[in-house]
Amino acid sequence: MSTAAPSELDLRYPVGKFRRPATPLTAADRDACIHELETLPAQLPAAVAGLSEEQLDVAYRPGGWTLRQVVNHVADSHINSYVRLRWALTEESPLIKAYDEKAWAELVDAKTGPIALSLSLLEALHARWVILLRSMDDSAFAKTLQHPQNGEMRLDTLLALYAWHGRHHTAHIAETRKSRGW
Repeated sequence: MSTAAPSELDLRYPVGKFRRPATPLTAADRDACIHELETLPAQLPAAVAGLSEEQLDVAYRPGGWTLRQVVNHVADSHINSYVRLRWALTEESPLIKAYDEKAWAELVDAKTGPIALSLSLLEALHARWVILLRSMDDSAFAKTLQHPQNGEMRLDTLLALYAWHGRHHTAHIAETRKSRGW
């Protein structure tokens, strides 16, 4: 058994990098992704349960965000995704606005704000998001948006991305707790 320290790539991507689906998601794949979004508001609080304010202010990797910033980032990111989904459902392949997630993570509410606010926000946001996602049919998931950096994205790809995103950041917290013996 290897005792080598995790690589920088392992610390940044504990569940692996997102792989954009080469083909449209099946109904079963979409259901699995929706289930992940539905359960994230319970998984994220469980991941941070019992952490002190000092522990929340520890970075998950050298040069990375603190656990507090990670939680607050998930809320910021998922708000943006929800709005993007709604634009794509109501407009013809809209050009969405990107945001500087690193700059957002440095704003005072993300850097020092209580995570309880983001956890509550995620609970309500995901409840609405899941209602909308479950109402969508194949043609709705085939709708597209134009991302300034990533190009055209189908809504089923957006769904897969954000299911991964929740796993990705929950794993940052879990791996930090494991490596520090918390």
